Amino acid sequence: MIALGFAVLFLVMTACIAALLLSDNPHWLLLTAALALGGYMALNIGANDVANNVGPAVGARVLTMTSALLLAALCESAGALLAGGEVVTTISTRIVDVGGFSEQADFPLAMLAALVAAALWINLATVLGAPVSTTHAVVGGVVGAAMMSAGSSVVSWGTVGAIAASWVVSPLLGGLVAAALLALVKTLIIYRDDKIAAARRWLPVMFSLMAGTFALYLVIVGLSRSLPVAPGVALAISLAVALGVYLLSVPLIARAATGLENRNQSLRRLFRIPLIAAAAVLSFAHGANDVANAVGPVAAIFSSFGDAEAAMSAGGYLFPVLLIGALGISLGLLLFGPRLVRMVGERITRLNPIRAFCVALATGATVLLASGLGLPVSSTHIAVGAVFGVGFYREWFMNRARTLRVGEILPLAGGLSVRPRREPADLRRRKLVRRAHVLTIVSAWGVTVPAAAMLAAVVFAVFDLVR
Repeated sequence: MIALGFAVLFLVMTACIAALLLSDNPHWLLLTAALALGGYMALNIGANDVANNVGPAVGARVLTMTSALLLAALCESAGALLAGGEVVTTISTRIVDVGGFSEQADFPLAMLAALVAAALWINLATVLGAPVSTTHAVVGGVVGAAMMSAGSSVVSWGTVGAIAASWVVSPLLGGLVAAALLALVKTLIIYRDDKIAAARRWLPVMFSLMAGTFALYLVIVGLSRSLPVAPGVALAISLAVALGVYLLSVPLIARAATGLENRNQSLRRLFRIPLIAAAAVLSFAHGANDVANAVGPVAAIFSSFGDAEAAMSAGGYLFPVLLIGALGISLGLLLFGPRLVRMVGERITRLNPIRAFCVALATGATVLLASGLGLPVSSTHIAVGAVFGVGFYREWFMNRARTLRVGEILPLAGGLSVRPRREPADLRRRKLVRRAHVLTIVSAWGVTVPAAAMLAAVVFAVFDLVR
């Protein structure tokens, strides 16, 4: 009840501040409602979506729940405010044709209905413990409300189809990259005779690769909204960051490795600080990117009333809108996020610092690749897919090793051979990924867009009746 009270207080304060800022606007009531709903959507994004960034670190016992929530809240706010920049136009212009609405008032009403539906669906998913995609909830809400208002002809089905394709591509790619990274770490470091020496050689390379990848992502995807950067400059910045991190990490890792025993537990200690840094960078990138899910429909509503120039200008409504989104995401994470942090970080498969580092690096690299290709992917899908990939790889590797041991033929005198005693059936196929959670999460992904669309259609119909 205390958490709910703080959430209600935030929404009331948001509405009051919005009404004060928009008191001279003839559409102040609708715009105030839009900003309040944007705050509500931001609360739900924080409660549901931010688990991707800190879940692996919590699951690996590198961060406590409290420290992870505070770290994510700080970095999410910084990302939204510093790198959020100009609100993307996808939701307002690329999913539906604004000119296809017969009445001018229908479009902002449809955006308002989309906000309500998406937020309600994300709220329900959070209660049920399913990490669904806020991006797809918003898209589904916009499609459903637009179809109810102006018919299916206003929907850009090519864009919707690309988003649907990303449901399959993004988690598979995230899982494959994470599994490949774990296999690489095992080959280069874990299975070496001198594990510590191998770690001193290869960890600086991996850390610099992570830093350079995230720097390139932040420059291209995040900062480009407010400060466009040429591709060559972005690449130069990322290379400089990678080189700097490499030069810094070599002596740090050498110092940290001093006195460590040649065993896996010692290796895990070396991955703790880079994993925390990866979680922080992921949270910053998420804040810069996904805040548009909360404020994008709000910007579309401002645009429909001819206020796009004011809303997008630095001296207009942009900063207050981003501030509401940033505060809402952070507050939602602090108040309601722990349940999904545990789902992503602990309940799908067991993570240690090494596996969690692979998940974090795979998520960042896959998001960057998808953004460069123009794929409208979901950070939720990629992060959870990466966790699945690590779990399934461990399961495959362990079962394969056990099968080879069981099936080994031992030569005896006289040309005879025997097989060792077979292990019990429950040990021959050990399950390291909890299948029940796989089914729960995949089901939630599959129904998000149609459920949000139908809910938005109902909400728009109600709005249309009472206006």
